Amino acid sequence: MNAPLRRVGVVVMILFGLLFANLNWIQAYKADEYRNSDYNGRVQVAEYERKRGNIEVGGTAFALSKETGGKLKFQRTYPGGAMYAHVIGYKPVNLGDTGIERLENDFLAGTSDQLIGDRIKDMFTGDQTGGGNVLLTLSKRAQETAYKQLNDNQVGAKRGAAIAIDPRTGAVQALVSMPSFDPNPLASHDTNEATAEYNKLDKDKDRPLANRALGEVLPPGSTFKIVVAAAALENGVGQQTEIPAGSSYTPPTSGQPIRNAAPGICPQSQVTLREAVTESCNTGFAQLGVRLGADKIKEKARAFGFEQDDLSVGETGEKGGLPVAASRTGEMTAPGGGTDPAALAQSSIGQRDVRMTPLQGALIAATVANDGSQMRPYLVKQLLGPDRTTVYDPAKPRELRQPISSQVAGDLRDMMVNVVKEGTGRKAAIDGYTVGGKTGTAQSGPNTPDHGWFIGFALDKNGTAVSAVCVELEQAGSGGSAEAARIAGRIMAAAIAEGR
Repeated sequence: MNAPLRRVGVVVMILFGLLFANLNWIQAYKADEYRNSDYNGRVQVAEYERKRGNIEVGGTAFALSKETGGKLKFQRTYPGGAMYAHVIGYKPVNLGDTGIERLENDFLAGTSDQLIGDRIKDMFTGDQTGGGNVLLTLSKRAQETAYKQLNDNQVGAKRGAAIAIDPRTGAVQALVSMPSFDPNPLASHDTNEATAEYNKLDKDKDRPLANRALGEVLPPGSTFKIVVAAAALENGVGQQTEIPAGSSYTPPTSGQPIRNAAPGICPQSQVTLREAVTESCNTGFAQLGVRLGADKIKEKARAFGFEQDDLSVGETGEKGGLPVAASRTGEMTAPGGGTDPAALAQSSIGQRDVRMTPLQGALIAATVANDGSQMRPYLVKQLLGPDRTTVYDPAKPRELRQPISSQVAGDLRDMMVNVVKEGTGRKAAIDGYTVGGKTGTAQSGPNTPDHGWFIGFALDKNGTAVSAVCVELEQAGSGGSAEAARIAGRIMAAAIAEGR
């Protein structure tokens, strides 16, 4: 009798031990996760007891809370609508929040440790002091220009992205992804309405919820030639060095010839590197890439930021931000191993398996403009407490990397300026400023229009870099790169005008 009782007692003790361990696991390790879960109803109601702080651009609130008189005391609204949706995001009742709303949630909600003084004061006064305010780096003029120009582009592209940054600091001046969406229905207190709107957007074939500026990668076309040119400049090639060109080039091991976009582009057997960049000579860069080798091109691409899996855009510190997809160069290898000259030639003109985000394109242009130094991109300019006194200033520019030397940056700058003066990027010109850039046309498939790209920068009369931009128009057709250049010039001009 005693033995069975002892066994039952041992089992009961083990069960109590497991229960106790699980309770401690939940309280010690899982409490924050459960408390902050988007699906914790009690937490959601409690969040609406306190007025959420604003998200502002240039002194205007584009995310704010209004009193409702209902169970959920405040309604989140977005006066900027679709124009700011992919940056600000949205704060729904029953869905996961996104964008800056998610990144700075604790500060906006008033629960951040930085605002503990307000919470202690509220314990004695019984008040519900509102959350803090987040000020973004965006330029209202540049953001509005980017949104309107992408929406009304002259080639009829429905999808695309634009991002502009200050090359000296990394501050994001504009960030737009098209098509966009109105975040207001997603923040509705009618959860059925919000869910229905989300499902409609999620099923849309044009994927308006996707952030194409940060989270999408596409073949960059000839904009990648700047990376190849940088590798060449570091390996004995100068601006005036002649490289093989011609109207057609068939790589070894391949029967597929590479041709230029038009018969009049570098038909001669030799052109200078400067001419190859200005005219966007496919045959010249394909042969240059094969000559340099895959290792040198991949190494230089990595130096610019390709293959980086952990980049995000938010604050300049270690805190996370909006996720950024990694740009890739691809393997450039044959099926049996070893370098494939045909793959390398195609990769050297931004085709094959090369994929790039618009942010990466803007960072390449910014690096060239900023004398070879690439700054960490960021969106959060300042955090203000509920009384609008400065609580925290996260905008401390930080260098991300130094991909190229000052001399190489200078040579690339000269050649990219010539692209806008005499080559394919003329439409990006801005009166009173020196503009450099590189166009790109990338094949998207056998039966679909090409993508159009432009990366570029603007320098003031003192040679100081004031803006760098990347514009991508998906399936824009033959005129896409020229239209991307025109839009890029408009965006940079807007950013410059607001910064004066």
